[in-house]
Amino acid sequence: MSQNTNKQELVITRVFDIPVEWVWKGWTDPKLVPLWWGPAHYTSPRSEIDLRVGGKYLFCMQAPQEQGGQIFYNTGVYTKIVTNERLEFTQSLSDADGNPIDPADVGMPSDFPKEVKFVIEFKALGDARTELTITERGWSPGQMSKYAVMGMNQSLDKFAVSIGQLIV
Repeated sequence: MSQNTNKQELVITRVFDIPVEWVWKGWTDPKLVPLWWGPAHYTSPRSEIDLRVGGKYLFCMQAPQEQGGQIFYNTGVYTKIVTNERLEFTQSLSDADGNPIDPADVGMPSDFPKEVKFVIEFKALGDARTELTITERGWSPGQMSKYAVMGMNQSLDKFAVSIGQLIV
Protein backbone atom coordinates (compact mmCIF):
# COMPACT_ATOMS: atom_id res chain seq x y z
CA MET A 1 0.00 0.00 0.00
CA SER A 2 1.34 3.42 -0.94
CA GLN A 3 1.80 6.01 1.76
CA ASN A 4 0.11 8.57 -0.49
CA THR A 5 -3.20 6.71 -0.84
CA ASN A 6 -4.68 8.60 2.11
CA LYS A 7 -3.54 12.10 1.11
CA GLN A 8 -5.82 14.94 0.11
CA GLU A 9 -5.62 18.35 -1.50
CA LEU A 10 -6.80 21.41 0.35
CA VAL A 11 -8.05 24.15 -1.98
CA ILE A 12 -8.93 27.69 -0.90
CA THR A 13 -10.04 30.39 -3.33
CA ARG A 14 -10.43 34.05 -2.42
CA VAL A 15 -11.16 37.21 -4.38
CA PHE A 16 -9.41 40.33 -3.12
CA ASP A 17 -10.15 43.95 -3.97
CA ILE A 18 -6.42 44.31 -4.53
CA PRO A 19 -4.54 44.44 -7.87
CA VAL A 20 -2.68 41.25 -8.78
CA GLU A 21 0.71 42.98 -8.51
CA TRP A 22 0.03 43.75 -4.84
CA VAL A 23 -1.30 40.27 -4.09
CA TRP A 24 1.91 38.91 -5.61
CA LYS A 25 4.03 41.31 -3.54
CA GLY A 26 2.14 40.25 -0.42
CA TRP A 27 3.31 36.67 -0.98
CA THR A 28 6.84 37.40 -2.18
CA ASP A 29 8.13 40.49 -0.36
CA PRO A 30 9.78 39.57 2.97
CA LYS A 31 8.73 42.96 4.38
CA LEU A 32 5.05 42.30 3.62
CA VAL A 33 4.65 38.64 4.65
CA PRO A 34 4.95 39.47 8.38
CA LEU A 35 1.90 41.73 8.07
CA TRP A 36 -0.40 38.75 7.53
CA TRP A 37 1.33 35.37 8.00
CA GLY A 38 -0.28 33.15 10.64
CA PRO A 39 -3.75 32.60 12.07
CA ALA A 40 -5.76 35.29 13.85
CA HIS A 41 -3.93 36.85 16.81
CA TYR A 42 -0.56 35.35 15.76
CA THR A 43 2.30 37.63 14.79
CA SER A 44 5.06 37.02 12.29
CA PRO A 45 8.34 38.43 13.64
CA ARG A 46 10.59 37.12 10.85
CA SER A 47 10.45 36.48 7.10
CA GLU A 48 13.27 35.64 4.70
CA ILE A 49 12.71 35.04 0.99
CA ASP A 50 15.13 34.06 -1.78
CA LEU A 51 12.62 34.33 -4.64
CA ARG A 52 14.09 32.17 -7.38
CA VAL A 53 13.56 28.58 -8.45
CA GLY A 54 15.60 26.58 -5.95
CA GLY A 55 15.60 29.52 -3.52
CA LYS A 56 14.46 29.04 0.05
CA TYR A 57 12.20 30.93 2.39
CA LEU A 58 11.81 30.98 6.16
CA PHE A 59 8.64 32.30 7.81
CA CYS A 60 8.12 32.64 11.54
CA MET A 61 4.86 32.91 13.43
CA GLN A 62 4.31 33.42 17.13
CA ALA A 63 1.28 32.43 19.15
CA PRO A 64 -0.29 35.09 21.35
CA GLN A 65 0.95 35.14 24.95
CA GLU A 66 -2.41 33.90 26.25
CA GLN A 67 -1.88 30.77 24.11
CA GLY A 68 1.68 30.25 25.33
CA GLY A 69 3.66 32.50 22.98
CA GLN A 70 5.30 29.59 21.14
CA ILE A 71 7.32 30.35 18.02
CA PHE A 72 6.93 28.20 14.92
CA TYR A 73 9.03 28.24 11.77
CA ASN A 74 8.18 27.09 8.25
CA THR A 75 10.65 26.66 5.45
CA GLY A 76 10.59 25.46 1.90
CA VAL A 77 11.97 25.73 -1.59
CA TYR A 78 10.47 27.56 -4.56
CA THR A 79 9.94 25.12 -7.44
CA LYS A 80 8.13 27.33 -9.98
CA ILE A 81 7.75 31.09 -10.27
CA VAL A 82 5.68 32.91 -12.89
CA THR A 83 5.47 36.54 -11.76
CA ASN A 84 1.92 37.67 -10.95
CA GLU A 85 0.53 34.28 -12.07
CA ARG A 86 1.87 31.25 -10.23
CA LEU A 87 4.03 30.36 -7.25
CA GLU A 88 4.91 26.77 -6.34
CA PHE A 89 6.89 25.73 -3.29
CA THR A 90 7.31 23.12 -0.60
CA GLN A 91 6.67 23.77 3.07
CA SER A 92 7.92 22.00 6.19
CA LEU A 93 8.20 22.81 9.84
CA SER A 94 11.73 23.94 10.61
CA ASP A 95 14.08 25.23 13.24
CA ALA A 96 15.10 28.90 13.40
CA ASP A 97 17.90 28.25 10.89
CA GLY A 98 15.52 26.85 8.27
CA ASN A 99 16.44 23.19 8.74
CA PRO A 100 13.34 21.02 8.25
CA ILE A 101 12.24 19.11 11.34
CA ASP A 102 9.96 16.14 11.82
CA PRO A 103 6.57 17.37 13.11
CA ALA A 104 6.50 14.49 15.61
CA ASP A 105 9.71 15.83 17.17
CA VAL A 106 7.87 18.98 18.23
CA GLY A 107 4.74 17.23 19.47
CA MET A 108 2.57 17.49 16.37
CA PRO A 109 0.03 14.71 15.80
CA SER A 110 0.66 11.91 13.33
CA ASP A 111 -1.58 13.50 10.66
CA PHE A 112 0.71 16.54 10.39
CA PRO A 113 2.70 16.11 7.13
CA LYS A 114 6.48 16.37 6.95
CA GLU A 115 6.13 18.30 3.71
CA VAL A 116 3.28 20.05 1.93
CA LYS A 117 3.42 21.13 -1.71
CA PHE A 118 1.80 24.50 -2.40
CA VAL A 119 0.51 25.91 -5.68
CA ILE A 120 -0.62 29.53 -5.51
CA GLU A 121 -2.46 30.85 -8.57
CA PHE A 122 -2.95 34.58 -9.08
CA LYS A 123 -5.62 35.68 -11.56
CA ALA A 124 -6.20 39.34 -12.38
CA LEU A 125 -9.94 39.94 -12.66
CA GLY A 126 -9.90 43.57 -13.76
CA ASP A 127 -11.24 46.47 -11.69
CA ALA A 128 -8.14 46.02 -9.46
CA ARG A 129 -9.39 42.67 -8.17
CA THR A 130 -7.52 39.36 -7.91
CA GLU A 131 -8.63 35.78 -7.55
CA LEU A 132 -6.16 33.77 -5.46
CA THR A 133 -6.32 29.98 -5.42
CA ILE A 134 -4.19 28.07 -2.95
CA THR A 135 -3.77 24.33 -3.34
CA GLU A 136 -1.97 22.40 -0.63
CA ARG A 137 -1.00 18.79 -1.42
CA GLY A 138 0.08 16.17 1.10
CA TRP A 139 -2.41 16.44 3.95
CA SER A 140 -3.95 13.38 5.58
CA PRO A 141 -7.65 13.66 6.32
CA GLY A 142 -8.07 14.60 9.96
CA GLN A 143 -8.00 17.39 12.50
CA MET A 144 -4.72 18.94 11.33
CA SER A 145 -5.99 19.43 7.76
CA LYS A 146 -9.06 21.19 9.20
CA TYR A 147 -6.77 23.44 11.27
CA ALA A 148 -4.66 24.13 8.16
CA VAL A 149 -7.71 25.37 6.23
CA MET A 150 -8.89 27.44 9.20
CA GLY A 151 -5.42 28.94 9.73
CA MET A 152 -4.96 29.80 6.06
CA ASN A 153 -8.40 31.42 5.91
CA GLN A 154 -7.55 33.50 8.98
CA SER A 155 -4.22 34.46 7.39
CA LEU A 156 -6.04 35.51 4.21
CA ASP A 157 -8.44 37.63 6.27
CA LYS A 158 -5.40 39.43 7.68
CA PHE A 159 -3.91 39.63 4.17
CA ALA A 160 -7.02 41.41 2.80
CA VAL A 161 -6.83 44.05 5.52
CA SER A 162 -3.06 44.59 5.77
CA ILE A 163 -2.15 44.47 2.07
CA GLY A 164 -5.39 46.24 1.11
CA GLN A 165 -4.45 49.19 3.35
CA LEU A 166 -1.15 49.61 1.51
CA ILE A 167 -2.81 50.50 -1.79
CA VAL A 168 -5.44 52.94 -0.50
